[in-house]
Amino acid sequence: MTTAQTPQLDVQPSPLALLLLGRGADPRSERGVECPGDLPDPSDPDLVARARAAKEKLGSKVFVLGHHYQRDEVIQFADVTGDSFKLARDAAARPDAEYIVFCGVHFMAESADILTTDDQKVVLPDLAAGCSMADMATAEQVAECWDVLTEAGVAEQVVPVSYMNSSADIKAFTGKHGGTICTSSNAERALEWAFQQGEKVLFLPDQHLGRNTAVRDMGMSLEDCVLYNPHKPNGGLTAEQLRDAKMILWRGHCSVHGRFSLESVEDVRERVPGVNVLVHPECRHEVVAAADYVGSTEYIIKTLEAAPAGSKWAIGTELNLVRRLANRFAPEGKEIVFLDKTVCFCSTMNRIDLPHLVWTLESLAEGTLVNRIEVDPETEAFAKLALERMLALP
Repeated sequence: MTTAQTPQLDVQPSPLALLLLGRGADPRSERGVECPGDLPDPSDPDLVARARAAKEKLGSKVFVLGHHYQRDEVIQFADVTGDSFKLARDAAARPDAEYIVFCGVHFMAESADILTTDDQKVVLPDLAAGCSMADMATAEQVAECWDVLTEAGVAEQVVPVSYMNSSADIKAFTGKHGGTICTSSNAERALEWAFQQGEKVLFLPDQHLGRNTAVRDMGMSLEDCVLYNPHKPNGGLTAEQLRDAKMILWRGHCSVHGRFSLESVEDVRERVPGVNVLVHPECRHEVVAAADYVGSTEYIIKTLEAAPAGSKWAIGTELNLVRRLANRFAPEGKEIVFLDKTVCFCSTMNRIDLPHLVWTLESLAEGTLVNRIEVDPETEAFAKLALERMLALP
């Protein structure tokens, strides 16, 4: 009896597998590469002291930005905190800082690079800290979408509006085609401006913010919106559907805010009598419709600041922020809970941890520039044009 020989297969990891493992690079993707060199051990009891010492050594040469969704161990070293656009503007307002360390995700660091001077260097502590939503719209997919709109005879009527949560490539596409960027705070104003320029809007890449703004804030109907799926021929839409639509929504979403459901709202109202439901506009339309308050991250914070003592709140946004707010306002007698019973952090935002921050600050303090985020000049020019259109909104 002979034993069959198992053929030796030369199996190589796929590019996608390497990206997911943080061991590959794709310049068109939010995912990055592993850090060169060795990171400090996460159990090192001296991490806080090491971060503090490196930051003090750098002095005014470094400016650390911390997004609201960052973990507390990182936020404690931030010079300013805020949402993505506020932080990018804060970076631009500090031209004396040689290094801008952005504790956030890739598209945020790109925006900071676009808005800061050529002499400033924007650094992302972990290049694999990306954004799943931003990854849902690539430059090639959006170019193909524009071809579909052209073939349907509607491209000349379409104005692109891209959410801040998009790659530099998508911002550049938007600027090149006469569009503007928006945030969750000014999406309505951006859409009003866009409809003064054309008859239709291509909204990228978050379908929920686009739909909620159009329907909830601007009085359009759900029938005015169509969903373009980049993974289907012609986006899964007919030329007639594109001609009839006012809002052409890209099939993208936030992996955190997309988890909240109508059942989450109904369940928390049952569990916490008298609760106020406050959610981010990246949530699904039915969740936003069932909520008491809807707004951006900054709006959520300000609403809770103004809330009376003893009030109860269920918040539909990233857990790091909700937990921080719950701790902050507990002494005032405000009860703050996470909207969903299932814990949900932003997994890519959480890649920026204390070991990565320590490694970054110590490298910079030793004169070694690491993990620089740099947008090429042509992309930067068109992306900046789109951002400047947003800044000019009334």
